[in-house]
Amino acid sequence: MADKKNKKGLGRGLMSLFGDQEVSAPQTDLKTDYLSVSISNLVANKFQPRTYFDKEKIEELAQSIKQNGLIQPIIVRPHSEEGVYEIIAGERRCMAAQNAGLHEVPVVVLKINDVQALELAIVENIQREDLNVIEEAKGYDRLMKEFSYDHEKLADFMGKSRSHISNTLRLLTLPEEVIKMVDEGKLTAGQVRPLVGRYNAKEIALSILKEKLSARSVENLVKNQKESEGKKGTSKSKTDPNALLAQRQIEESLGLKTKVVSRKNNSGKIIVEFNNLDQFEMLSKRLIKK
Repeated sequence: MADKKNKKGLGRGLMSLFGDQEVSAPQTDLKTDYLSVSISNLVANKFQPRTYFDKEKIEELAQSIKQNGLIQPIIVRPHSEEGVYEIIAGERRCMAAQNAGLHEVPVVVLKINDVQALELAIVENIQREDLNVIEEAKGYDRLMKEFSYDHEKLADFMGKSRSHISNTLRLLTLPEEVIKMVDEGKLTAGQVRPLVGRYNAKEIALSILKEKLSARSVENLVKNQKESEGKKGTSKSKTDPNALLAQRQIEESLGLKTKVVSRKNNSGKIIVEFNNLDQFEMLSKRLIKK
């Protein structure tokens, strides 16, 4: 089942870029041209899902390019400025080619819109496993917020299970300090997943780094903490990850501090704070808007 899903998602999306014209990318009408262009005429992808580039790995790739050349073309689309192209996929290869002293690089020119540009950038990176899990989550989050994707549509397009999409997005509810540790490669997804919804996630993350705990050890640590807190009647660890994700999304949408309180029977409340009359009027208009 997994193989069929991957062919429907990631496989379909990129096969169409490299010569298999019988297979077209989902909901796209791609037109391609192959060119050799000056590196100075390439600009960074404004939809690049990657936020962290390992300098050592880029230098390793640069040495390989010096010996073998740039074998795989960079995927671009026309920029608003004449003769300039925006990188869709291959920004790391472009950096390495520049470090290797190349003046021109091969490119595949696609005539695509913003939605397709973000889709292909995420697909290309995930297929090559270049994205860390936080960058992957941020890419999914952007598709949801800017292009009205839901979990089901994301799962279908990316060739991932719906549970994978949901679990990946939940990582964005972790404290910023923990997210940064994953972004920088200091912690893995397996190490931080048990921390989702934990009130002391930052403290546990620091302990993971200090003690060099494995993902299994973290699971046991969190499990033991929950059991201990349950005996003491502590309720801080009961925070629902889905509620935290919704809370963050509401805060970003309204620009106001928000708290989502969920209960076991699927009831609860949403508390939105305002600091002045202007914020109150803005919130009121948003709530009663028909």
